Amino acid sequence: MRRREFITLVGGAAVWPLAARAQQPALPIVGFLRSEPLGDAMHLVAAFRAGLKEAGFTEDQNVTIELRSAEGHADRLTALVAELIHRPVAVIVANSLAAVAAATATSRVPIVFATGTDPVRDHLVTSLNHPGGNVTGVVFFASNVAAKRLELLRQLVPTAMTIAVLVKPNTPETEAERRDVLAAAQATGQQLLLFDASTEPEIGTAFKDAAQRGAGALLVGSGPFFNSQREYIVSMAARYALPAMFNIAEAVAAGGLISYGTSLTDAYRQAGIYAGRILKGEKPADLPVMQPTKFDLIINLKTAKALGLTVPPNLLALADEVIE
Repeated sequence: MRRREFITLVGGAAVWPLAARAQQPALPIVGFLRSEPLGDAMHLVAAFRAGLKEAGFTEDQNVTIELRSAEGHADRLTALVAELIHRPVAVIVANSLAAVAAATATSRVPIVFATGTDPVRDHLVTSLNHPGGNVTGVVFFASNVAAKRLELLRQLVPTAMTIAVLVKPNTPETEAERRDVLAAAQATGQQLLLFDASTEPEIGTAFKDAAQRGAGALLVGSGPFFNSQREYIVSMAARYALPAMFNIAEAVAAGGLISYGTSLTDAYRQAGIYAGRILKGEKPADLPVMQPTKFDLIINLKTAKALGLTVPPNLLALADEVIE
């Protein structure tokens, strides 16, 4: 073999794998979009990745994940959705506000939501069993159990003549919760103090005002904003010695007193599974909206002791988890 021919063959052998790799199809892209910061929700991202893996998709092996956040500025969602569609993504996974923005922008790209509100009322799906269109997802009905959370808080702090309620205004999820709490309080004769808060300083002001006006306990509203602010709210509740009820277990793990609700991490794991099924070819219209089957009551006895509270035995008996 001549030297020039040998060099050509070696060169061809070296170039061929690169050309083959260039011809391989690009990995499908999943867009993960939140209205609130991602920094306080990385456990939800991890749960979503775990769900995708259960469905047969591992990041950087056979799927790419693009993370996007509006950082608490809902007016940025439209641009973020447009960016993801332009990528283009194969499916968008989003919380409630982000899902509404995505559904408004596209009827073509599949959307999987994880929401605590009613997706039928929010016009995301036609019905829970038959979503129709390009949208389906997971609900954990955080707002729909607000009355139950109020009842449990009353059992834990029976001496609280007035209970403060922290609500983020002007979202479908929280406005529905506001109505439910007011109706439950009216039925039981419970006096409430409602405080709207959309920023961290407004949360701090609400605590100060609640303490000055004699609130004996606090019901923290649901939704991604308060979930992302859970550590700050826990610290303020400790500062003002105000027994607080949350809707997520993560808040109790951070030192909060009590929570009642479904698992957010499991909801996002299920959203990951649905995203994987859609990547395999299933249509959102054919995937019924998944609903919670279990609500967990979690109590932090260490926090109760610090507040000078004695947890009633019947409430302890109901608890699914007790942190000591």
